[in-house]
Amino acid sequence: MHNGLGNCPRRDFLRGTAWMLGAAALSNGLSGCLSLGRTGTMAGFRAAPMAKIRVGFIGIGERGMAAVRRVTNIPGIETAALCDRLANRVGLAKKFLVEAKKPGAQREYKGTDEAWKGVCDDPNVDVVYIATPAILHAQMEIYALNAGKHVLTEVPGVQTNEEAWAVVEACEKARRHCMMLENCCYGETELLAWNLAHQGLLGTLTHAEGGYIHNLTWRHMEDPTEKNNFRTRARKAQAEARPGSAFKAWGNTYPTHALGPICTYMDMNRGDRMERVASFSSCAAAHNEFAAATYPKNAWQNQINWATGDMNTSVITTAKGRTIMMQVDQTTPRPYSRINLIQGTKGCFSDYPPRLALAKKPGEHASWMRDEDFVRARKTHLHPLWKSVGEIARKVGGHGGMDFIMDLRWAYCLQNGLPLDMDVYDLASWSSIVPCSAESDRKGGIPVDLPDFTRGAWKHAKPIAIGNVDLAKMGIGNV
Repeated sequence: MHNGLGNCPRRDFLRGTAWMLGAAALSNGLSGCLSLGRTGTMAGFRAAPMAKIRVGFIGIGERGMAAVRRVTNIPGIETAALCDRLANRVGLAKKFLVEAKKPGAQREYKGTDEAWKGVCDDPNVDVVYIATPAILHAQMEIYALNAGKHVLTEVPGVQTNEEAWAVVEACEKARRHCMMLENCCYGETELLAWNLAHQGLLGTLTHAEGGYIHNLTWRHMEDPTEKNNFRTRARKAQAEARPGSAFKAWGNTYPTHALGPICTYMDMNRGDRMERVASFSSCAAAHNEFAAATYPKNAWQNQINWATGDMNTSVITTAKGRTIMMQVDQTTPRPYSRINLIQGTKGCFSDYPPRLALAKKPGEHASWMRDEDFVRARKTHLHPLWKSVGEIARKVGGHGGMDFIMDLRWAYCLQNGLPLDMDVYDLASWSSIVPCSAESDRKGGIPVDLPDFTRGAWKHAKPIAIGNVDLAKMGIGNV
């Protein structure tokens, strides 16, 4: 049976050597984690309550430093360790923590490419928080799980399906949480849509649309000496080594900001699952025109053929017969949008700008609510997290507060021994859209099966309610 790993069934993948292509990168992280036996599903997994959560941060760049500042505002969390390949970043984080009088041992691991392993091996670290370049995520997740740590990681969780299976099996063996930090699941309008869907106001859910429409053309071509930008440096090296060669990425390269919330609306991996994806890319124009208009003719940006389509559209079908349309466009002047549309038999919510249409009975015509009616509906159905924490979250910051609410929620769940809102199967399945949509796109849009990382457990797994937090119980007043 085709499972999104080419034509090889999963048993052949585990027995074979295809995954060894990444062995050098994964190094010791893969040791002992790939096994045909299981210790049980992680669906609904609960760990023992943690009165004190000792966090080790790996990667203290832009996102990592922001995480240090946010997470250390939460009572009961201590910074056990700080790690970055660049020692000065560790120094800046340590300086902030000392001046802000934040608790924790704050041990330092820095200066080498392997320094991160020290955080994972540290017996005084309970949770490893990964904010490194995406290409490093899988090996760090696996190593940390094998070391007995809970893992929180920035998106995407993995790059390939092989990595996804390895992380899933390491998580199941370790019996530790492994959550992808998809912050958009905690946005105010995303949680409003979650509430509308789970309160039944939209009826039977049938279709959703999401996207990452974000013009980042300049960032794809910026001077690589200005930032530690792996991808830009790789493109520059390619242009200099092979002038005129094509740079092309297939499929949906960045799906989870929109897909994650949609999967929570539809309870994916908990009663339904994504089964296959068909993907199509448009022609490529904007990158080349931007380079020609912005850089000298002999600049490296004009010595490469930017061949990635300006827009990719992918359609996902689910076991229940529902559809999800996903788009990604990081090239054209189209204004920012995650689209964020969810519809059912009684209504539709759509974002950018947010609006709501509700029918009096299933199938009846409905119009978008008038502004004043939508304001009332939005206030009425605002998610409890935003009602109780919204003001604090906006002060702390992080994409309008969603980052802090995300961190507050996982901390509350760990402190109280609750399942996390997102588990390792979400990490794997949401991330798998990247390689599987790329395979479909290369083949002209032929549907590609998506792996069932739950191995059938989705049929019986119970939906997880993204609930509120008890601020008094957490000891939170004014942050």
